[in-house]
Amino acid sequence: MTTPSPIDLEIARNRLRGIAEEMGIVLRRTAYSPNIKERADCSAAVFTAGGDMLAQAEHIPVHLGAMPASVQAVIDRFEPEPGVQYAVNDPFEGGTHLNDLTIVQPVFVAGRLVAWVGNRAHHADVGGEAPGSMPAHATDLTQEGIVVSPMRAVRAGEWLDAFLTPFLEATRTPSERRGDLSAQLGANQVAVDRITELVGSDVEGFVDMSDSILSYGERRMRSAIGDLDEGTFEFTDYMEMGDEDVAIRVVLSVAADGVIADFSTSDDQVPANFNAVEAVTRSCLYYALRVVTDPTIPANGGSYRVTSLVIRPGSVVSATPPAAVAAGNVETSQRIADVLLGAFAQSARGRVPAASQGTMNNILIGNDTFAYYETVAGGQGAGPHLRGQSGIQTGMTNTKNTPIESLERHYPFKVTRYTLRDDSGGGGRLRGGEGVEREIVFGEPATLSLMGERRRHRPWGLEGGEPGACGEDLLTRSDGSIERLGGKVTVEVEPGDVLLVRTPGGGGYG
Repeated sequence: MTTPSPIDLEIARNRLRGIAEEMGIVLRRTAYSPNIKERADCSAAVFTAGGDMLAQAEHIPVHLGAMPASVQAVIDRFEPEPGVQYAVNDPFEGGTHLNDLTIVQPVFVAGRLVAWVGNRAHHADVGGEAPGSMPAHATDLTQEGIVVSPMRAVRAGEWLDAFLTPFLEATRTPSERRGDLSAQLGANQVAVDRITELVGSDVEGFVDMSDSILSYGERRMRSAIGDLDEGTFEFTDYMEMGDEDVAIRVVLSVAADGVIADFSTSDDQVPANFNAVEAVTRSCLYYALRVVTDPTIPANGGSYRVTSLVIRPGSVVSATPPAAVAAGNVETSQRIADVLLGAFAQSARGRVPAASQGTMNNILIGNDTFAYYETVAGGQGAGPHLRGQSGIQTGMTNTKNTPIESLERHYPFKVTRYTLRDDSGGGGRLRGGEGVEREIVFGEPATLSLMGERRRHRPWGLEGGEPGACGEDLLTRSDGSIERLGGKVTVEVEPGDVLLVRTPGGGGYG
């Protein structure tokens, strides 16, 4: 293999990243649902022929860190075919939760497999027992919707009935799903075309360059880890299951040759829907490592060769079938990231911020005719040099806000209050960011599901900073009575009922 010049390496690396970014743009611009076209609840990446991540867009950390497992699941099951796209959402086959459907496609040039492309998009309803497919009462994966184990989904640009028919029959919103699926298909095809143009006639050169990009990522990350303090560092934080606590614990070992994150003493998986699968936990490790090292290090499979994950199957961070996992992707991922950062703060003092809101504050509303999904922003933890930002998505998510005008055009409810939450950020030398207050008035009968955290345990401060405020959820019925809802709940609402969500603030620093 010929070693490329630094200039050629940078050009190739950025061209591949540009392809991933273009995939995301195509996906958003052609999607049907507000959740994808407005909120950008989707991610895209390029992979080597062997399944290593080669380049990613700056999309959603919990999606991107787990996507290599989806590609690997397809590789393990199928001999790739030109023109065929494969679908998977099974959390135990490389997925995260059932709403996140991943479509991957091999790239052949001159008859040789040179790469894979893939995108993951959150479908607002996949047939779970409650609209939005995150029922709070779920204890079994099948209660959360249709399970798509790795399968052929598209051939020569046409959806295969074996995938499409059951997927559309399961959902409450088939026309919206069909539109989003078409956007996923088109995004992959654009990437295939771009990579084919990039490779040209030099297939061997592209393969060699791919290997060089991964090696470069590994060298950069090994160098960055050398700047951390060596040793063993422990941290524990908790998920909330009613009045009970479920512990997530890590023992982090940092040495010159790599990082080992051992979660084996975390609590067992639970009869609830916030169990996380291994792919989610692994993505949290990748995210935390990028937070504490150099952000210019390429986010590819090579840079993660320096990490080792130790987990115990059957635990809340490595759930086994048939566990429910819908909130494991959106909520437990945030706590796993918090635990890792809490441990890294002892090895990388002066680099790690206080805890951010630690939840995605998921709101799901729907009935037989519509399904709405959104995560609500909160406070960012203050860092060593900057106060926390207010009203921002943090941690393992990176989505946008659904504009109120779009929301009210698509759904039978209105947002009547949307503001920052005063004094919710933790105090300190640098104050944590403020959470958000969002009030919704319902216009027709619907089912409401909330998936939230930090309703009892406040986001922690760092270096003497104070914790941020807990979140809370209040439902005012049309008769004036007020119900304080739990962080994870599914209830029926009627016209005139009002939901008020107050999201947590970030922790203070110093």
